[in-house]
Amino acid sequence: MVAALWLLSSGAAHAQETMENEAGHTHHKLVIYQLMVRLYGNKQTHQQFYGSAEQNGVGKFNDITDKALEGMKQLGASHVWFTGVLEHASMADYSAYGIPADDPIIVKGRAGSPYAVRDYYDVDPDLAVSVPNRMAEWEALIDRTHAHGLKVVMDFVPNHVARNYHSDAKPAGVADFGAADNTSVVFSPHNDFYYVPGQTLVVPGMLNPQLKAMLSDLPYKPYVENPAKATGNNVFSATPSVDDWYETVKLNYGIDYQANQDHFDPIPPVWQKMRDILLYWTYKHVDGFRCDMAEMVPVAFWRWVIPQVKQVNPGIIFVAESYNPNDYTKYLNEARFDYLYDKVGMYDALKRLIRNEPGAEVSDIDHVLQTQSQLDPSRLVRFLENHDEERVASPGFAGNAWYARPAMVACATLGSGPVMVYFGQEEGERAAGVEGFGGEDGRTTIFDYWGVAAHQAWMNNGAFDGGQLTDDQRNLRNFYATLLNITAQSPALQNGVFQEIKDCPGFSNKQYAFLRTSSTQQLLVVLNFDHNQALDAQLTLPGVSGKTIKDLLSGHSLVAGQANNIPVKVGPYDAAIYEIGR
Repeated sequence: MVAALWLLSSGAAHAQETMENEAGHTHHKLVIYQLMVRLYGNKQTHQQFYGSAEQNGVGKFNDITDKALEGMKQLGASHVWFTGVLEHASMADYSAYGIPADDPIIVKGRAGSPYAVRDYYDVDPDLAVSVPNRMAEWEALIDRTHAHGLKVVMDFVPNHVARNYHSDAKPAGVADFGAADNTSVVFSPHNDFYYVPGQTLVVPGMLNPQLKAMLSDLPYKPYVENPAKATGNNVFSATPSVDDWYETVKLNYGIDYQANQDHFDPIPPVWQKMRDILLYWTYKHVDGFRCDMAEMVPVAFWRWVIPQVKQVNPGIIFVAESYNPNDYTKYLNEARFDYLYDKVGMYDALKRLIRNEPGAEVSDIDHVLQTQSQLDPSRLVRFLENHDEERVASPGFAGNAWYARPAMVACATLGSGPVMVYFGQEEGERAAGVEGFGGEDGRTTIFDYWGVAAHQAWMNNGAFDGGQLTDDQRNLRNFYATLLNITAQSPALQNGVFQEIKDCPGFSNKQYAFLRTSSTQQLLVVLNFDHNQALDAQLTLPGVSGKTIKDLLSGHSLVAGQANNIPVKVGPYDAAIYEIGR
């Protein structure tokens, strides 16, 4: 076979071309850098199992310095998602400031889950150098972030709250969730919560003597909730399991699940409370909300609330965490989200390729693109790591951070939508160790006080200069910085049409190539997911004869042959982004 047959990848290319033409302006590709505030600035390197903040250390808002933000900017970030900002359930005792510890029974980990929000109008006291000054320290970080040309994204957790939800920072006239509820009924359109009348909550931790022994230094008293409230993951029972979100309570958006009926008129009280919370943070100059488990909240609420927030700040963004591909179109179009996680789709396909799982091949990428052909690709957030997922370098995932290289290039270049990285990913964090509630699961714990070793090597005791990185870690970070800056600056990746190159001679089922073409730039992206076999092939593309071809990742250049052939050489688990001279 002399020439490659290159074809549009059906709907995916068409959708992106339509997006560019109808928009009539340049689309800005977001690069989102996610960090867990509690862990990011923690310099303490020796941790204890289930250790306290004093024993294991805890990062503060003030630890995210100008130097830290400069490092994110150098990586190519446009947005910083600060995870775990809101005050949440915790075993930490700040009674001296009016914030007592929660009962250990209804907290996961000593530090607690940031998704069990205890006060929507306050920030977590753990994150402040001066607890009474905690809001001012968060506002100063927002200003500092903006000063570096970066946008601020924070969590909005709409589906559930901590069992001990109580706002001591709410504005005058705001009522707490559940304050006016009729607790004698399972459901009322006027209630904020769902109830199990006549039954007392039994939390799994109450029955765990090992947990009680581990936390014997903490004040322990039986937690009493009567009547029991429904648990956050739609468990309408007084006996949630250890695998349920038992530390949280489900909020009532006007859906009677027993009768399968909606009660959206008049507007449910939870809708109004949540709108006010979103506006509160919008007025504090937050630039976006990552909306936790958005698909567990009715589309009608989002369709109602998002335009109201955008009236205050038209540029604010809403990112939906969603895991049901069947609902992706609904949440993008009807619910009016700006962006949506591409988890059950591209992430899952790329993970199989990174892990070299049996049957995994690059046709899986094309299959995902085909199934997403009705979606606007500029609105899908692609990633390999976040706080919910295993670290690539962990033994349970790939065991080697470099194996992610072609997949990360795919995340950054397949579409015009945002690409996201999780702090420490760029230094090959392995998430080693049993932290406490987090366990040995290949993830960086969101429940415990802990140190993130690879990130700490970059942080270098607050210098944020990479002074403790190994050569391998430094090379990995340089790869991420190169890739993400290409992503942020390339016209073809911002707006270009996608074209899969079919039937490439010399390519195996672990190797993939495509074009991204805009009015000013053409890129040829080649991905080699094979862990052992290098790719050495000739790709023939019309009109490239004699043109200079530069690999933007390596900086190396070559000249296309007179027969319109491009010599492609890509090592195992590597990638190339070739810019074709004009």
